[in-house]
Amino acid sequence: MAESNFIDYVKFCSRSGAGGAGSVHFRREKHVPKGGPDGGDGGKGGDIILRGSAQLWTLLHLKYKKHVIAEDGKGGEGGRRKGRDGKDVILEVPLGTVAKDAETFETRFEITEDGQEVILTPGGRGGLGNDHFKTATNQAPHFAQPGEPGIEEWIILELKLLADVGLVGFPNAGKSTLLSSISAARPEIGDYPFTTLVPNLGVISYRDDKSFVMADIPGIIEGAAEGKGLGLRFLRHIERNSILLFMIPSDADDIKKQYRILLGELEKFNPELLDKKRLLAITKADMLDQELMDQLKKELPKDIPSVMISSVTGFNLEKLKDMLWQAITNH
Repeated sequence: MAESNFIDYVKFCSRSGAGGAGSVHFRREKHVPKGGPDGGDGGKGGDIILRGSAQLWTLLHLKYKKHVIAEDGKGGEGGRRKGRDGKDVILEVPLGTVAKDAETFETRFEITEDGQEVILTPGGRGGLGNDHFKTATNQAPHFAQPGEPGIEEWIILELKLLADVGLVGFPNAGKSTLLSSISAARPEIGDYPFTTLVPNLGVISYRDDKSFVMADIPGIIEGAAEGKGLGLRFLRHIERNSILLFMIPSDADDIKKQYRILLGELEKFNPELLDKKRLLAITKADMLDQELMDQLKKELPKDIPSVMISSVTGFNLEKLKDMLWQAITNH
């Protein structure tokens, strides 16, 4: 997922098809000059439908679709012939896509399964033909129902990455380095804040051909929940992760304080995130000797399992994978 190809937000106008009008028609044959009403019903307008696809990772294919328009239903005809239904428009989206109303920002639904289909904007119903309106006192109704109009609305689609483990930390905490060390993913890595500008996914191989998915999310800064830095845009990706791996470098001024700030940003964004299983990795452990490690362990938060790692030397990476796998399977 290169930076230019990862799109996790699109906004477009969704317009469903109008229903076709019912027909006003009377049966006319050679020996039946005054037959009864036989107007057919109008066809239903096309729906706009979202379908989940496990083959997609991004909303890139919808980036330039500013208007999505379904076909109108056709009008009914004589002989009780129903009008043709308008064609539906099916938009394939990655798993974890959330549909929202662009005006109220209300969440409509979320696509979580491959092949799942949900109607985003329903088409109008077709009108009834005059055949439906004949009565004992009105055997020749000269009216039929018009079709229902379609719906036009602005929709927002947001993608929340589906992953087993989400990496949470400040910029330069070593998240991208860890992902590149234990998976085949190759995120951009640099010695400056916000090297990671888009989320990256990596499949982590584990023992006996097992595997799990890890998401490297752009670094969070204090105030991210209020929109500072890049954090707000990507905090939603953490919502789809089963386990949160907090990463803090060993040379941080105050590890407990950094952990509290990260926890606070998650709580402000969505308090339910605090219910997720959490682990803590202290990175850049290759810079420490055993005495410094022992001293640092005493300063770590007591309410979260922790491990010291080095993505450069591979120190404790297998232990970290064991801890993550155990947390995933217990979860």
